[in-house]
Amino acid sequence: MSRTINRVELLRRVGADPELRKTQNGTAVVQLRVATDRRNGNEDPQTDWHTVVYWDKQAEAVAQYVHKGERVYIAGRLNHHTWETDQGERRSRTEVHAYEVIFLGSGNGKGGQDSTGDQPF
Repeated sequence: MSRTINRVELLRRVGADPELRKTQNGTAVVQLRVATDRRNGNEDPQTDWHTVVYWDKQAEAVAQYVHKGERVYIAGRLNHHTWETDQGERRSRTEVHAYEVIFLGSGNGKGGQDSTGDQPF
């Protein structure tokens, strides 16, 4: 039997306040956007935006304690889904379905900032 791994780790700032909602059966779900940078040689860094989803109690905690501009560590797995619009167009989306979050704070002297600063990883 072959082994597979589906794990994503992100460490960066949140781009917007989390969006908390409830599913039809009452399960809390929160969605947030996190930006990471990548460098291509001597070029300016390129920014990648990631959609991160949390469920249940973690979703409620993220909605309460995470705000735009704050640094977070996120661990999760990639989830890719495809659908068709009412107009017949195929769409797809890749999300990080997260199972771990560490609140690192805003880095503005109010606590929680880690020692790595804003260096790219």
